[in-house]
Amino acid sequence: MSAPRRAVALVALLGTLFLLGGAGSVSAHSAVRETSPGEGTVLKSAPKQVTMTFTEAVGITDDSLRVLSPENRRVNAGDTEHASGRSDMVRVPLDDGLADGTYTVAWRVVSADSHPISGAFTFSIGKPSETTASVSAEPAVNPASGALYDIARYAAYAAVALLIGAATFVLVCRPPSAEPLRGLVRAGWWVLVASTAALLLIRGPYERGTGPSTLLDPELIENTLTSRPGWALLARLALLAGAAVFLVRIVPVVRGASETEGSGTEGPELEGPEEEEVRPKPVVLAVGGLLAVGLAGTWAAAEHASAGIQVPLAMTSSVLHLLAMAVWLGGLAALFTTLHRSEALLSAVSVARFSRLAFASVVVLVLTGVYQSWRGLGSWDALFDTSYGQILVAKVCAVVLLLAAAGFSRRWTGRLTDAEEPLRVPVLETVGAHAGAGGGVDSGPAGGNSGRDAGESPSAAAGDGPEEDPENESEAASAPGARRSALRRSVLAEVVVGVVVLVVTTVLTGTQPGRAEIETAAAEETAAAGQRTASTTLIPFDVGTPGGQGKVQIVLEPGRVGENTVEAVIIGPDGGIATVPEIRLSFTLASQKIGPIDAGLTNKGGYWGTSSLNLPIPGTWTMKVTIRTSDIDQVSETRRVKILR
Repeated sequence: MSAPRRAVALVALLGTLFLLGGAGSVSAHSAVRETSPGEGTVLKSAPKQVTMTFTEAVGITDDSLRVLSPENRRVNAGDTEHASGRSDMVRVPLDDGLADGTYTVAWRVVSADSHPISGAFTFSIGKPSETTASVSAEPAVNPASGALYDIARYAAYAAVALLIGAATFVLVCRPPSAEPLRGLVRAGWWVLVASTAALLLIRGPYERGTGPSTLLDPELIENTLTSRPGWALLARLALLAGAAVFLVRIVPVVRGASETEGSGTEGPELEGPEEEEVRPKPVVLAVGGLLAVGLAGTWAAAEHASAGIQVPLAMTSSVLHLLAMAVWLGGLAALFTTLHRSEALLSAVSVARFSRLAFASVVVLVLTGVYQSWRGLGSWDALFDTSYGQILVAKVCAVVLLLAAAGFSRRWTGRLTDAEEPLRVPVLETVGAHAGAGGGVDSGPAGGNSGRDAGESPSAAAGDGPEEDPENESEAASAPGARRSALRRSVLAEVVVGVVVLVVTTVLTGTQPGRAEIETAAAEETAAAGQRTASTTLIPFDVGTPGGQGKVQIVLEPGRVGENTVEAVIIGPDGGIATVPEIRLSFTLASQKIGPIDAGLTNKGGYWGTSSLNLPIPGTWTMKVTIRTSDIDQVSETRRVKILR
């Protein structure tokens, strides 16, 4: 299998693991901190605008906030905009003279780390209406668009690892032949270009929640190109163009290095100045390093590092983390390809160089990984209580396995170096012996002895040598061969585990950080505690007798832990207020084995109510209402209501 096909196979393996692993669309990375009007509130007069505050900066479009009347008519008086220059607060003006009833606010924004989120809430003017606007409960991301977007992200991560890792292996480790790796580098470059172009097209449908049929929608493409993720993707394409020029220019250097090292294995001409000539010039390494840092920066500018606390430090850490990952995992792929496909025997010196490079990469990964884990988690509780923490634990376990495999590779590398190093000494001694023999150091009697000794050497080489050298040469040849085979196996294990680490890492970048998840929950609780809300439930009933049907409207205020006020009104078949002999209401929280708690409703003259219902803990309670229409006719209905803290 050629190097390009192996690279494509590696990318396909990543996609397969993603699909088999069932990784869904990324979860929300921002959440609503506060809304005005608040969720479920009943206002005496119509508001002038609707305002929403989020836990972090969000991106918006003209219709990010849609306010719908009870008749499902849009009542926005203008476009959605950021409020007072704040990137975490958005607002939309409303029409004048809004009628009484329940209004629905459907919203959709993009988090600072480029992930779309959506939702809806309601508020009422005057009093709640019997009908409300219907808002479809579709996910924030269209499943088909989300799957295509995630596959492109996985391919981009794999491709940048191959591109940077293989190029670094060639320039730093300087294998005897770079020919097998040229295809690997080209494949990484092309896959990264294709995946980046695909992300530019898929980004619009991904943000808007539309299907792949809108990939070429000019409006969506324009929105993508003018957004921060779009700028990052465009910058990536520009850097890839520069990388193409760079790779073309260093091809002669790589070819020259390969030819010189390959032809120098037979004599001492590898020593001294000519060995220095095959090393890439510092300017080549500097330009390559700047291109690699730039490519890594396009990820940091559009991922978790661009939002949250300590953004400059986080982006620097993210760039270093991605580069270390690419150098290590991409270098492993290059080492594996060279060990199996190169016609020239890979020297122990090149393997030792990669071993040192991999060790430095691991050190960088550990340091940056610890910082990013602290930044993403924020507390020990988040390590096991959040999805981000659980995936992080899985990644740590996979990295430990990878380090174990790397340990075996370093051990075999050391043995291979020790085995090959002494082989150079006899060559140098032989060259010195021939020089002494041919130079005629002495003449005369002492010279005769020297001549006799010199004469014995060819005799030993021609006579005694064939009886002893074959066995020694066989052992010398078999020992390095066995070590190389063991090295190939350990490197293969590293590559397999490295692919798993790469997959888990990509999933982790699409998961809401534990710190943000905990802060979001706290913000929701604070918002609920800081405003009075009302829960309105309309329940149809029918006791099975003439005139025995209708609806009961139950208003629970504020709908949170502690004392609540309850009002229950019967609406008759004609739509007017009706009276009944009795209404009973109870609440049960089965998960905590609490209840039923009797609300103790009393007749208030036209409605039944109480102001002393005490609900002790938050949760989703089961509300049971019993309506008695005569001495013998009654019916019971149940509904579930959420009680906030």
